[in-house]
Amino acid sequence: MKKYRIGIFGAGRGAGIARNFQLLGCEITAICDFHKERRENAVKSLGGGIAEYEDFDAFIEHDMDGMVLANYFHEHAPYAIRCMERGIHVYSECISNGTMAEGVELIRAAEKHPDVIYLLAENYPQMIFNREMQRVVRGGTLGRILYAEGEYNHPGPAGDIGFMRTYNYFTKHWRNHISRAHYITHSLGPVMCATGATPKTLTAFAVYDPITEGVPRASFSADRVAVITTHNDDGSIFRVTGCAAFGAHHNAYRICGTEGQIENIRGMGSKIMLRYNSWSKPEGMEENNLYDPKWNDKDEELIVSSGHGGSDYLTARMFLECIEEGRQPGHPFHVHSAVAMSSVGILAHRSMMENGKAYEVPDFHLEECRRRYENDRLTTFWGTDGSEPNYPVCTNPDYRPTDEQLRLYLAEFGR
Repeated sequence: MKKYRIGIFGAGRGAGIARNFQLLGCEITAICDFHKERRENAVKSLGGGIAEYEDFDAFIEHDMDGMVLANYFHEHAPYAIRCMERGIHVYSECISNGTMAEGVELIRAAEKHPDVIYLLAENYPQMIFNREMQRVVRGGTLGRILYAEGEYNHPGPAGDIGFMRTYNYFTKHWRNHISRAHYITHSLGPVMCATGATPKTLTAFAVYDPITEGVPRASFSADRVAVITTHNDDGSIFRVTGCAAFGAHHNAYRICGTEGQIENIRGMGSKIMLRYNSWSKPEGMEENNLYDPKWNDKDEELIVSSGHGGSDYLTARMFLECIEEGRQPGHPFHVHSAVAMSSVGILAHRSMMENGKAYEVPDFHLEECRRRYENDRLTTFWGTDGSEPNYPVCTNPDYRPTDEQLRLYLAEFGR
C-alpha cells in the first residue's frame, strides 16, 4: 500500500486517530488546531516532524492525500466540501452534517467530485461485539431481520471538572448546546451496518430531568435521554438512543429476526448472547449460546494494541482500502448513509420538541427532497464564526443552568 499523507484537523480527538494511521504506515504530515497547547502536545505525542497550522486556509494548502476531520462535532460539512474541491479524501468523525441544508450541500459536492473518497468515520460498528453481530446476521441464521436496538449510554457525575477541562471548557462549546438526539451515530451506526437498513420515518421522545446541585455546569439541555423509533426501508424497526445518560454506563445492541436474536450483554464486557428457538436452531448450536467473540482478523495484534477497542484502527484501515481501490465505502459509511444517519439526529430532536411528531427522513438522492431542505439551517449550536443558535436545545425551552451553576463554571473556565 502507498504511504499516504494524512492531515489532521482537530488535535484533541484527532491525535488518537492519527496514531492509528501511523500504525497503518501513513505519514501524518500536518495538524491544524487553534488551541496552541493541544496542537503542540499532539505533534509531540506523534513523534514530531509534523507541520503545525492554526489557520485552516493555510492548512488545506499543505500537500496531503487525505484529511481527518476531528474538529467540532457539528461543523464538518463545510470543511469536507472544501477538501472535496481540492481532491483531498475525507475521513469525517463522526457526523456529516450539522444542519439539514449542510446535508444537501455535502451530497451535491460529493456527486460533483466522485473520485474523492468520503468516509463517515463512525467507529462503533468496528467494536468486536458489533463485528460478531454483523457476521451472524449476514450468515442468515436469524432469518429476516425485524427489529434492532442500539443504546449509547454515557452517564457521568454532575460537575465533572476533569471531563469539562478536556471536552467542554467554555459556555458556547457544542457540548453545552447538544440535544440528546444529535449524537446518534454510535447507537444507530452499528444496527444500520449489521442489517443494511436505512431509516425512512422516525418519532422521538425525551426524558427531562434537570441537575439541581450547586456544581459547575453550563449545559443548556436538561434532557437525560432521547428514545428514537425508526421505520426503515426494509420494513424493520429500530429503537435507538442518541447519547443517553441513565442507569449504568453501557453500549448495548440487539438484533432480532424471524428465526433468532443476538445481543451483547450489558455489564459483561464483549460477551455475546445468540439465541434461537428449539425449532429454528441451526445444526451444532444450542438454543442459548453465550460466548466471547473473536477478531478473526489478519491485523489482530495491531487491533488489540490500538485504542478505542480497536475500532479506530479498523475504521482507518477501511478508509485507506477505499483510497487504494478507488471505491467509495459501503453502507452505512458512504456519504448518503452518513447524511441520512446524521439527519435522523437532527429530525429526532425536532420530533422530541413536538411531542413525538413523526418525521420522514429525506432521501437526498432525490432533488425534490434536496429542495425541501436546502435552506434549512435550524441549529441548537453556536458556530465558531459567532453565529447564534436559532432552535431550542431542551424539550423545556425555558431551561438554563442555575446562576450558581454558571457562576461556578465561569470561575473555573472564565468564559
